[in-house]
Amino acid sequence: MIGAAVILVRSILFNALFYLVLLGYFVVALPTLLLPRWGILRLAQHWARTNLALLRIVCRIEVDWRGLDNIPPGAMLVAAKHQSTWETFALLTLFPEPTFILKRELLWIPFYGWFARHAGMIPVDRSGGKGALVAMTARARAALLDGRQIIVFPEGTRRPPGAEPKYKFGIAHLYAEGVAPCLPIALNSGLFWPRRKFLRHPGTITVEVLDPIAPGLPMEEFFARLQRDIESATVRLVTQAGKSP
Repeated sequence: MIGAAVILVRSILFNALFYLVLLGYFVVALPTLLLPRWGILRLAQHWARTNLALLRIVCRIEVDWRGLDNIPPGAMLVAAKHQSTWETFALLTLFPEPTFILKRELLWIPFYGWFARHAGMIPVDRSGGKGALVAMTARARAALLDGRQIIVFPEGTRRPPGAEPKYKFGIAHLYAEGVAPCLPIALNSGLFWPRRKFLRHPGTITVEVLDPIAPGLPMEEFFARLQRDIESATVRLVTQAGKSP
């Protein structure tokens, strides 16, 4: 049994290294602003793998990737459970052309916003009502037609393990465009990297890529199935981890 003091020391060390590495990558990434978007994407994926290595070495956090053979080639809408900061970088490693839908305010952050904009990330104005939804959907459709993988967190924000799900219907509007399949992803990252918490707990984060949902379902049927598939798998992964939410 690893003591609380050990976890605290490891967490302090990891967080210090995490932000130092991030700063270093920001500097290294500056020349990619002169390159096509693939330049910053490849560097972002390298940064994500570095973070995963730091978690493994410093915090003893491993990753069990399941169902990777369910990932279809080409364009897709990726709908992932969101429990932690962890998946905001870890999911970058799964796809050749990952494109996050993120809140507009993130693009205002120096360095991060510059790189996110150059990488083609899709901003959404959460206070913009129907007009913002229409604009986001149009950008996502164009990205899908360009062969990219659009990563969406359907609940819009991090939800701790065991919390009541609160899915937003916007994901159904994206699916209704009928351009690409939707790939649901369940995970239990919040058990090991809790939201708004400093500590990083040792163990194995499990990510399960579920069966794709082909285009063509009615929006309400798709929305119900997506939530059912992700939530049932997430509950199973949290239970299998043997940790209390």
